[in-house]
Amino acid sequence: MKGLELAEKYYEAYGRAMLDGQFADAAGQAAAGLVGHGSECFGFDDEISTDHDYGPSFCLWLPRESYERFGRRMQEAYDALPKEFMGVGGRVIEEQGRGRVGVLCLEDFYDGILGRHTVPANAAEWLALDEEKLATAVNGRVFEDRPGRFSAVRQGLLNYYPEEVWIRRLAQSMARAAQSGQYNYARSMKRGERIAAEIALTDFVRESMHIVYLLNRKYAPYDKWLRRGLRDLPMGSEVGDMLDLLYTIPDPAEAWEGVAPDEYVYHLNTNDGRVLIIEAVCNVLVQMLGDMGLSDRQDNFLQNHLPALLQKIECTD
Repeated sequence: MKGLELAEKYYEAYGRAMLDGQFADAAGQAAAGLVGHGSECFGFDDEISTDHDYGPSFCLWLPRESYERFGRRMQEAYDALPKEFMGVGGRVIEEQGRGRVGVLCLEDFYDGILGRHTVPANAAEWLALDEEKLATAVNGRVFEDRPGRFSAVRQGLLNYYPEEVWIRRLAQSMARAAQSGQYNYARSMKRGERIAAEIALTDFVRESMHIVYLLNRKYAPYDKWLRRGLRDLPMGSEVGDMLDLLYTIPDPAEAWEGVAPDEYVYHLNTNDGRVLIIEAVCNVLVQMLGDMGLSDRQDNFLQNHLPALLQKIECTD
């Protein structure tokens, strides 16, 4: 059973009754759910995930004033709940997984992930936040939020970047994808710098996926789950399948043997299958940009689409 489903059933079976029965004075201040660090919060957990930080559990978030008044006693009551539920044993917690579930201070929860507990008020504050941390702060599920304070912050973050910030982040990822995949990879291969080429390829894969998330207006999770999350996006999920092919190409070193320094400066080395896939991915990304009215250029080089994209910021000023 997925961790989110298990957590909600566990809360319905024991958590709500605990709140209403033992903490009637505080129940109206609490939000319940499972959000934050861990694959189960993203819904990506599987059999491999059950070896740690998995088991019947949920989060109870209280605003600071209520947490200071009720938090200790409420945590004691939470700890006294049955450990085994629906045939699943108690949660196995690793050291780095401590403090992810149980009774939590609302402000400390958001501060711990984002470094703040309010929705950013301007572009500078939005740009200061890491995208994977935003994804962590809004993942999972809220089962119940009687006062609405936890959900107010959550919804403010889920409303996504302001237009200017969105475009800047998109332009940054496009520039990095072009630099790494369409420029540095080939130059590194020509020099025989295989490690540099592999780093460039990895950077291209990462930034290409970030572009797809951005075009879907969804925060990208941390690297471990970038590819997995791509499958659930309504647009551009085929980019993941194309990127998978990069890792099926036989060693391309032979395609670069004897290549002169002035070769493949403005043309592609089509003897390297990786180059063909990189360009195919870029072609899909360019088509998505065009479909969304973000660029009317037709060429594949992502860098060339930045002026049209950044011009959108001027139009919003």
